[in-house]
Amino acid sequence: MAKYFSNITEEEIEEFHAVIAKNVKRLRLANNQSLMDLSLDLGFRSGSFLGSAEACKNKKHFSIEHLYKLSKVFNVPIEEFCKVEK
Repeated sequence: MAKYFSNITEEEIEEFHAVIAKNVKRLRLANNQSLMDLSLDLGFRSGSFLGSAEACKNKKHFSIEHLYKLSKVFNVPIEEFCKVEK
């Protein structure tokens, strides 16, 4: 099993995080939610984490728990965050 994962590069992981971030932002904007409103829905006190995670800054990324909560807020399957738009 370790051999398979040794082929995954940091760049691939960062690209995966970027896809997720882009989809979160797309869904947030499509639902007319501000960073602050969505942050409060997720249990944060400010919009800074969400803003950083959407922008892939400061090594902030969405966890599986965040994605689960977001799927409930947006009423979409969790797989929606992994979609690569063409």
